[in-house]
Amino acid sequence: MIRVIAALVLCVAGLTAAAPQDVNTRIEAYIQAEMKRLNIPGLSLAVVKAGRPFLIKGYGLANIEHGVPVKPETVFQSGSLGKQFTGAAVMLLVEDGQVVLDEKVSKYLEPVPSAWAGITVRHLLTHTSGAGGYPKGFDFRRDYTEDELLKRILEEPLLFQPGEKFAYSNLGYVTLGILIGKVTGKFYGDFLGERIFRPLGMTTARIISEADIVPNRAAGYRLVQGELKNQDWVSPTLNTTADGSLYLTALDMIKWDAALNSPGLFKVSSLDEMWRPVTLKSGGTHPYGFGWMLSRRNDRKIIEHGGAWQGFMSHIARYVDDDLTVIVFVNRGGVPAGVIANGVAAILDPDLAPLSVPDTAPAVTSAHRKLLEDLIAGTTIDKSQFTPQVATDVLPKIEQSRVQVKALGAIDSVEVVERMTKGGTTVHRYRVRFRLATASYVVAIDAAGKIAGLSLNPE
Repeated sequence: MIRVIAALVLCVAGLTAAAPQDVNTRIEAYIQAEMKRLNIPGLSLAVVKAGRPFLIKGYGLANIEHGVPVKPETVFQSGSLGKQFTGAAVMLLVEDGQVVLDEKVSKYLEPVPSAWAGITVRHLLTHTSGAGGYPKGFDFRRDYTEDELLKRILEEPLLFQPGEKFAYSNLGYVTLGILIGKVTGKFYGDFLGERIFRPLGMTTARIISEADIVPNRAAGYRLVQGELKNQDWVSPTLNTTADGSLYLTALDMIKWDAALNSPGLFKVSSLDEMWRPVTLKSGGTHPYGFGWMLSRRNDRKIIEHGGAWQGFMSHIARYVDDDLTVIVFVNRGGVPAGVIANGVAAILDPDLAPLSVPDTAPAVTSAHRKLLEDLIAGTTIDKSQFTPQVATDVLPKIEQSRVQVKALGAIDSVEVVERMTKGGTTVHRYRVRFRLATASYVVAIDAAGKIAGLSLNPE
């Protein structure tokens, strides 16, 4: 496999030059326009088609202060894109017989509180454990030992009973990294290097370190009142957790994509497991695997995930039925890297462009838009229109993220993507185009007319 991957990388320059000129020109124009519109300092793009690199290119600056351009070797931070490597590490331990997916985590982490007694490894991988995100007031500038961090995680109340629902949980993946360490006796980052990065020739993939000399490392930036500033800083230990603390390049990700396309590093059964939608206690499913979001567009299968951390955004989108992969790294926080990846894919194949459907209930759309605008503005909301669970669990999280959402700019449009009624609940799925980003907005109305589900996620 390493020889095959090396051959792929060696032929990058020739394949890039051989790509159809009109496609290259359109991609170039699209990337340059998005970088200007979103004030992106630097961007790294990789496109893999039919298992071969089609286009790898850097745009803009990796470091503004020193005028360093982005190139394929430029090192970016992964953010939550790194969760797929944590999931993969767990699956290698499953293959080794050291971890069982449906085993209680108490076997590997004991002792745990009674609330955690029903949580399995699978629950943590699929964000169905009931664990949440970092709590309000969490000190990101303090160094924690793994035992201190695990103690803090276990002290947080669960949002729901394990397996009942899906709720994205960074703490769940931090816990998985600690679990990997306890099972193997090795720091989870060392395990990744030993079992994934080095076997695949991912020579620059590694855990983040601000202290080490890292050649070709990009600087991360954030936008503050229209002006670029350097990234916020966190403690060294919080830059090593398994919820997404990796250094990666476009070249690393091409090798990773190749490994996912053929048996070798993983058994086919392991790949199938990683990309299977999680089944909830109700018997329903949620489109998330082990560190991968699962979706369809025009009945075409997409396996993808993004990340955001310290002035960086990332995204990998694998359009499985089209044998196409698009990888995007940018060094400015708050930028919709997934939208850019989808935009590049749509240039290569117009059938991959997101579609809208005719709006047969414009008054409903208008009401849902008004709700979103009020939530972002901090306007007092009538909580009687929500179910108790949404009012108690969801609204506080939206309030906590209000500042970040507001930074996306004004809402330009709200387009209907889907309306579906099942079991008395009607799900309204919209695409919201902010001035600086595009997001998926979902409102679920139950049989009593109450808002039973509410979410806003970048596309």
